[in-house]
Amino acid sequence: MSLAQEATSPSRPGVLRAITFMIASFPVRIAQFVAIVVFVAFGVPTTLIWVGIPVLMIATGMVRWFGDAERRWVSRMLNREIPAAERVPTEGGLLRRWLIRLSDPTTWRDLAYVLLMLPIGILEFVLGVVGIVIVPIGLFVVPAVGWLHANLAYALLGPDKARRAEARARRLQASRARGIDAAEAERRRIERDLHDGAQQRLVSVAMNLGRAKTKLDSDPEAARALLDEAHSDAKRAVSELRDLARGIYPAVLGDRGLDAALSAVAAKAPVPVQVEVQPELVTNRPPNAVETTAYFIVGEALTNIAKHARASRAEVAVWREDDKVVVQVTDDGCGGAEFRPGGGLAGLADRAATIDGVVTVVSPTTSSNGSGPGTVLRADLPCTW
Repeated sequence: MSLAQEATSPSRPGVLRAITFMIASFPVRIAQFVAIVVFVAFGVPTTLIWVGIPVLMIATGMVRWFGDAERRWVSRMLNREIPAAERVPTEGGLLRRWLIRLSDPTTWRDLAYVLLMLPIGILEFVLGVVGIVIVPIGLFVVPAVGWLHANLAYALLGPDKARRAEARARRLQASRARGIDAAEAERRRIERDLHDGAQQRLVSVAMNLGRAKTKLDSDPEAARALLDEAHSDAKRAVSELRDLARGIYPAVLGDRGLDAALSAVAAKAPVPVQVEVQPELVTNRPPNAVETTAYFIVGEALTNIAKHARASRAEVAVWREDDKVVVQVTDDGCGGAEFRPGGGLAGLADRAATIDGVVTVVSPTTSSNGSGPGTVLRADLPCTW
């Protein structure tokens, strides 16, 4: 489940899906190309006698229908969500509506995709057949070509640049709002911890010191007892302030980086946790905001695993992927994790949103004894080195 509203860069599609896409699409590509070419070839020269106009209207409708079908097909098979087309609204009579459709840039992008797919489809069909016979090509080359096709389809069939920028602006605005809410909640938590913990301890220290001062001459034993109590309260206050500061920014993270900090968190978990941080992130550390977000996401995820997952083990992996840091936490528990308002996962998403990050969770419900595929939590955190 994802809190993101805009598709991110896709992972490679599976081998079976990619081969199925390339082979099954080939006859469709031929039919689409032939239909469009025939209708246009007949319609354009016959417009002089008006016969061609309804023919071109049909061709325009086919192009748009083919484009919508391709969006659904690519989204389903190639692991790249392409949103439905946002077309220019039409109004007026039949001829006027057709002219508006012709002026819609989305119509021409649909046409470009349909025409371009025949030569590309021929190459992909051959590759899909060869991939069945030659296993290395099927395992490694075919998914890569499927990934390239998905990106090409998104470029032609997805939202145009202006709409993408508008969608990104809306998402950033929503992310900032959620980040502000998360920061405000964190501020209230710190205030509450200070008020209920260290502040009360320090008030008690001050009161005991004041009482000890008044009894210092008249009752030295009572003054000594009050000083001992004040001393104990002061040590507890220092400990609570240290814990509070560690909750804001752990010292080990600042001194030694993500690998050491996450290893320390994993060591305290009640289930065995394997931690793997890409060496590049140790030698070339990301900014503090990214490291801190990754640290707290892992900490909260491991806490959720301990409380709810009934897991026997967990794994933490952190690596660099293009211009982002990816944090992934997996377990073999009972699954069923989902985003709920005010819940722990929603809090993680809010924390990631403060730096325009995205949190996704895949957590199918499994058997009650905790065996099964468990939960995969992934955070994509944008980063500039």
